[in-house]
Amino acid sequence: MTLNPITRVIILTTGGTIEKTYDEADGTLFNRETVIRTRIQEYLRLPYTQIEVKSLMTKDSLDMDMNDRELIYQSILRFAKYNDPIVILHGTDTMQQTAEHVQKNWEYPTVPVVFTGAMKPLGFIDSDALQNVTEALIVSKIISPGIYLSFHNRLFGVPGVRKNKKTLTFEEF
Repeated sequence: MTLNPITRVIILTTGGTIEKTYDEADGTLFNRETVIRTRIQEYLRLPYTQIEVKSLMTKDSLDMDMNDRELIYQSILRFAKYNDPIVILHGTDTMQQTAEHVQKNWEYPTVPVVFTGAMKPLGFIDSDALQNVTEALIVSKIISPGIYLSFHNRLFGVPGVRKNKKTLTFEEF
């Protein structure tokens, strides 16, 4: 038995703070196209993990509606057929709503699905994005099938998790 087999992880990107980029010309943050693939390759050494990044949308989660959540859910089902763990990069303001939508509709998940995001964009020096993505990648490879949220070195089952806007992290309830 190999303890470190090469594993493929599917990353589905949806936008949110984790993928926002800073426009120096006018000082704004906005979602463009995903920068995750480039950053992962630049900053992480993952010899046992093959990353496949698929961009579903580039939206702030506050702008998402039920059609967007359904698109995410249907995309998860489509990629779950390959039996690889799935990591969803999502804005933190409504991440638990999307995760709960998936959990409610997928009675018997066949792969681990881990949602994560960031409080500060990936390009910022004090960003939590790379930490959260790294942790989500690791746990997605070792947990059983189900719907989870990974944030700030904690793993939560869904439902039962919410964003705490005062502490800027997630907590169980």
